[in-house]
Amino acid sequence: MGEEADNKFRWVIKKFSSLGSERVFSDIFVVGSCKWRLMAYPKGVRDNRCFSLFLVVADFKILPCGWKRHTRLRLNVVNQLSEELSILKETQMWFDQKTPAWGFLAMLPLTELKAENGGFLVNDEVKIVVEVDVVEVIGKLEESEEATQPLKKVKLEAFVESKDLLKETSSVEEEIIDVNGFHVLPSQVSNRVFERYPEIASVFQAKKQHLRTACMYVLLSLIETLCQSLEELSSDDLVGGDNALQYLKFSGFKVDWLEKKLEEIKVKKKEEQIGESRMQELEIELKVFKKKCSDIEALMETEKTKLLVNRGSPLTLDDVL
Repeated sequence: MGEEADNKFRWVIKKFSSLGSERVFSDIFVVGSCKWRLMAYPKGVRDNRCFSLFLVVADFKILPCGWKRHTRLRLNVVNQLSEELSILKETQMWFDQKTPAWGFLAMLPLTELKAENGGFLVNDEVKIVVEVDVVEVIGKLEESEEATQPLKKVKLEAFVESKDLLKETSSVEEEIIDVNGFHVLPSQVSNRVFERYPEIASVFQAKKQHLRTACMYVLLSLIETLCQSLEELSSDDLVGGDNALQYLKFSGFKVDWLEKKLEEIKVKKKEEQIGESRMQELEIELKVFKKKCSDIEALMETEKTKLLVNRGSPLTLDDVL
């Protein structure tokens, strides 16, 4: 359910708690003469910990070769109790045939989204607002071309509205892109990895697509883990990172650069832990020091009072005689 206003589109996901792990879609909307739709994963893409949200070029399968859409994108999960607490994430990027969808795997932790009285899930509804500024459009589908491809168009629109089609392989493939022979969810990260490290999978032997996809998910999960702040990273995360790295190396991926980054983060994490421990020690020392200062100040006040009493008033002549 949604409504369009200027460059904004509002989408209400109803009966959120009853939704399974499958993705759900908004209606198609038009901004900048381009067709779009939102795609959400109520239980996350991989680890079932975060709500995932993407913007998709709705008709990307029937656009002419070489099409591109340069956009500024703002995705907002609305806090229905206080707008100031809403979660807003934004980015600027090019959509194209290799990347027909873009968004955030970790838009919002599910614990926060489902928190009682948290404001994100009210009456079992989640409200989303997307703002799309279309900066540049390369390659448009003319009306005459749309008329010549009615079956594709119907299939795309039916795919939006029918949950049954989500289970069909052909429909699933429409939302998964091919990156150097690996089928992955739309992600700029995977594209950048192969652009920067073109030899990463040059000796990868597995031919089965599900094995290739599984390895790609492990790779992207490891990268996502390393991108967390030191405060968010736990010791278990680093152990899991080691296991993921060994799995990738055993599978034939060239990930020396990731191994180096992981080691750097381990060192920083250890330094952080040492720093935290030292801070706790200093805090204890400071409390002891403040207690001593307080005791000394009290002792000084006592001595000052005695001194004043002893000094008293000066003697009179009668006191002396």
